[in-house]
Amino acid sequence: MSKFLTGLAKGMATTGRTMVTHAHTQQYPHVQPDLPSRSRGVIALLEENCTSCMLCARECPDWCIYIDSHKETTPPETEGGRARQHNVLDRFAIDFSLCMYCGICVDVCPFDALFWSPEFEYADGDIRNLLHEKDKLGEWMPTVPPPEAVDPS
Repeated sequence: MSKFLTGLAKGMATTGRTMVTHAHTQQYPHVQPDLPSRSRGVIALLEENCTSCMLCARECPDWCIYIDSHKETTPPETEGGRARQHNVLDRFAIDFSLCMYCGICVDVCPFDALFWSPEFEYADGDIRNLLHEKDKLGEWMPTVPPPEAVDPS
């Protein structure tokens, strides 16, 4: 019986301490949180850097990146040269309902087309609205912070 009373007294003491301490609740919608620098929020796309190489889509463990492109032929710049073909990006979409925010796509992109943006307010009540196309991904590019300075030593 004494163990029961000791446990009850300790529990009531913890409850009493909690009741008199100030809560550290942030009033989120009205007060924006102070995010750490370089925080991961959403993946942004710099469309002009994307060459449709498909590395990000192939390396994605969740298969949540969808890319469609077509080839266009560029005429030769000099006389006697040959025409070149290059990919043109038609569709670039990320399904954030599947994404696990691992960052492999950002790391593997050889052309610096994908970046982490600290933007985090893109929640939606319908899961079907979490598929964002290249225009929406491009809107987040201005929020990408500049890269940190490289230490020369």
